[in-house]
Amino acid sequence: MPPSPYDILFEPVRIGPLMAPNRFYQVPHCTGMGHRYPQAEARLRAIKAEGGWGVVSTQETEIHPSSDLTPANEARLWDARDLPALRLVAEAIHEHGSLAAIQLAHNGLHTANRHSRALPLAPSPAPVDSNDPVQARAMDKADIAAFRRWHREAALRAREAGFDIIYVYAGHDMTLLQHFLLRRHNHRSDEYGGPLENRLRLFREVLTDTRDAVGDSCAIAVRLAVDELLGEAGIRHDGEAREIIEALADEPDLWDVNISDWANDSQSARFSQEGYQEPYTRFVKQVTSKPVVGVGRYTSPDTMARLIRSGHLDLIGAARPSIADPFLPEKIRSDRLEEIRECIGCNICVSGDNTNVPMRCTQNPTIGEEWRRGWHPERVAPLPAPERHLVIGGGPAGLEAALTLMRRGAEVTLAEARGEWGGRVTRESALPGLAAWARLRDGRLWQLRQSARVSLHLESPLAAEDVLELGHTHVAIATGARWRVDGAGRRHRLPLAFLDPARVVGPDALLARGAEAIAAPGPVVIYDDDRFYLASLLAELLALAGREVAFVTPAPVVAPWSEHTLEQARIQKRLIKLDVPLYLSRELAGMGAARLTLACTYSGRREEIACATLVPVTARLPEDGLWQALQARRGEWEEAGIRSVSRVGDCLAPGLIAAAVQSGHAYARAAGSGEKPPLREDYGHVQRI
Repeated sequence: MPPSPYDILFEPVRIGPLMAPNRFYQVPHCTGMGHRYPQAEARLRAIKAEGGWGVVSTQETEIHPSSDLTPANEARLWDARDLPALRLVAEAIHEHGSLAAIQLAHNGLHTANRHSRALPLAPSPAPVDSNDPVQARAMDKADIAAFRRWHREAALRAREAGFDIIYVYAGHDMTLLQHFLLRRHNHRSDEYGGPLENRLRLFREVLTDTRDAVGDSCAIAVRLAVDELLGEAGIRHDGEAREIIEALADEPDLWDVNISDWANDSQSARFSQEGYQEPYTRFVKQVTSKPVVGVGRYTSPDTMARLIRSGHLDLIGAARPSIADPFLPEKIRSDRLEEIRECIGCNICVSGDNTNVPMRCTQNPTIGEEWRRGWHPERVAPLPAPERHLVIGGGPAGLEAALTLMRRGAEVTLAEARGEWGGRVTRESALPGLAAWARLRDGRLWQLRQSARVSLHLESPLAAEDVLELGHTHVAIATGARWRVDGAGRRHRLPLAFLDPARVVGPDALLARGAEAIAAPGPVVIYDDDRFYLASLLAELLALAGREVAFVTPAPVVAPWSEHTLEQARIQKRLIKLDVPLYLSRELAGMGAARLTLACTYSGRREEIACATLVPVTARLPEDGLWQALQARRGEWEEAGIRSVSRVGDCLAPGLIAAAVQSGHAYARAAGSGEKPPLREDYGHVQRI
């Protein structure tokens, strides 16, 4: 075979005393499983290793009760009782020939220690960076000595658990070691404060302690934020970050570099492109001879190969792309590039950690279900017998249901009433910044079109009579949902009688026709009671089209749920930059000629604003008319050869696109069994010693 342009990605890389089998490096990332669900955590990481990631890392691992992240569910290594859970993870990774890395962390003033109730620690006295009414106390010399001992003991326990790479972590504005480096947190006047040489002292000491403890058998990695995007107020890649790496250039065995804080490091596709970190990390290889790993939401193998050939990186780091497709390396190696489930940068995975639950992914419905449901991203059991399945609706749920049924050996007919595939994914991916979301549609369609067992039909609306005549054994109805236009939602649980239907345009019209859906001149008011991304995107769409737009929401901030996807601040800044007036903590109270009455959600105080057209983004209703019609004719199913009719996705219950995809996947997984797949609700348990 001729050489592949991607062969360079499969070269081994020496990391200290170890050899990584290739250049694919799953950097530390949280899963929402952590110490509470060790079997689930181990299984998720094992599948990454099976998929070809040469190094697989855990999430941040608490080293002491004074760094208790409860209710977040991270890894924990307080003492020997935590070894069994972490040993499971390391062993699971090793089973597939990958190196296991662990990111030791003390979170300093980033945590309020809600469970342990230990006083938080920091370089200088300061409030913790959550909303807890708690202050961290300044560490004295005895505290610093104790912290060094805790870190050394945790490194020794990590080696005992079987980990190959031990992290010294100073990133994301979340760790005590980084807090000592940063002037805004470190106000000390002793040898640990002041000039950079002093602020770097503890980091250097801990790095030396870790090498002395385990460096003969484990590699030592440093994870460092090289820019905070704060200008002079923070660490910069062309300032102190470069000085830090120059000072410690060859002391660790690996440099893992990124930008800080987490919202910057894990920017969504709406606000950044693949490789957005490159301008900040490009310098690192110029000042160290040790291997460098970096991230940038890389899914393109051509980009990955370029980064290696250009000397920018030695290893391709990934968190989110490894979640969307744990088998990304193996698909590149085996020349199956079209089968890669590319990360769409929606950050639904991030929301799991931020809501303290096991993660999920819009692209990969099996993530977080590897142990609980026994789902594998690349393997699905064949059907007991090939049967004919009709899937009605070509949106995210229907596409996923059809694809998984195809993989199980079914004969599938997929019918879509519209003239295009993708449903809400197609319409929403046309909004500003969401083009990458179309990957969800395109990847599934490509695979469906490769199979002779799949029949695809656009512009094929089906009535109950049609379904009965077609006579498929199983029918899945994935006809989606429609946005309400009557104002009912979270704040107003009943329709608002005062709305003038002639002056209300629903989100579906805007999604279908863009800004042209609003023909009337004059100000447009977006009323957001959905509280995630769509309302702000519609406001942005209209503002970019030159319309006068105001944004009204009962919430105290714009798009509050987007805090979980690390987008809230950027969304609100974007609307402010577009000069969109924001009316926060306001509900709808009346509608007159060219005016809209708002009421404060706290005081009830009223005010009027100009409004020619109202766009309410409040709630959705399932498009389940076909299901209702078939239920009314249930007595005819047997004669038609129909054994089951099911609703999936938004047709069953409107929600996230990720939920629709998982609904379609779960339906197809359960097909032929006559029952729902079993759940291991406790996610597995390891006896603490």
